[in-house]
Amino acid sequence: MPIFENGPVRIHYEEAGSGIPLLVIPGGGLNATIAGLATHAFNPLEEFSDSYRVIALDLRNANTGQSEGPLEIERPWDGFADDQLGLMDHLGIDRFMVMGFCIGGPMIWNMLKRAGDRVMSAMLVHPSGYSSTVPDLFYQNNIKGWAPEFRKRNPEITMDMISAYLDNMYTKRADFVFTVDRDFVRSCPTPVLVLPDDIPAHPYATAMETALLAPNAQVSLYPWKENTRKIDLALRHIRGFMALSAAAEAPAQ
Repeated sequence: MPIFENGPVRIHYEEAGSGIPLLVIPGGGLNATIAGLATHAFNPLEEFSDSYRVIALDLRNANTGQSEGPLEIERPWDGFADDQLGLMDHLGIDRFMVMGFCIGGPMIWNMLKRAGDRVMSAMLVHPSGYSSTVPDLFYQNNIKGWAPEFRKRNPEITMDMISAYLDNMYTKRADFVFTVDRDFVRSCPTPVLVLPDDIPAHPYATAMETALLAPNAQVSLYPWKENTRKIDLALRHIRGFMALSAAAEAPAQ
């Protein structure tokens, strides 16, 4: 069980395959873990390890995961970016592709803002985003579905502290993709592939807006998770997208 340690932070990660690195951010909100990939429409550790070095990690403080670290109340998204970019540094990886499910969508946009020169291409799979019809969805989901178990393991953390953390993560950023604004997406040169969903936590309108704004974006078929045939078509699109990224990178290697 490989662990990356960075001061008080311990990040559990797993690797499969070899080749150009592909960092995978699992879905599941603040409870996102490597184990949870088995419940996704596809598991990148299995699907892409024949051609790429696939690296996945448990999110810091996910209740069923093995990563832990401080609750960074004032910088919730950047704390996760520190873990993800720090893991790449630990593994000696400069340039990489990244795939994020659900909460991984906002995390990828934040990563592109923080270190866009390191990201060859990005795949946002049913990304999370803000919806005005359920403006407090993520606060409520996490205050009920993540906070109680987290507090059992960390009794020194009060509910007021958790509330402030979630407010800084979601409530005070209640627009678009939480981590960046539209001007950033409009100016982001990184190739992006969006696989939209259409549930309250993964709003179709927000996902499509990012795809229409980003200058080098592609969009998968929709809906793509209805059956095995459609998932296979989406995977074919992902493989082609990654192959183009790999080919573009080759002259620099």
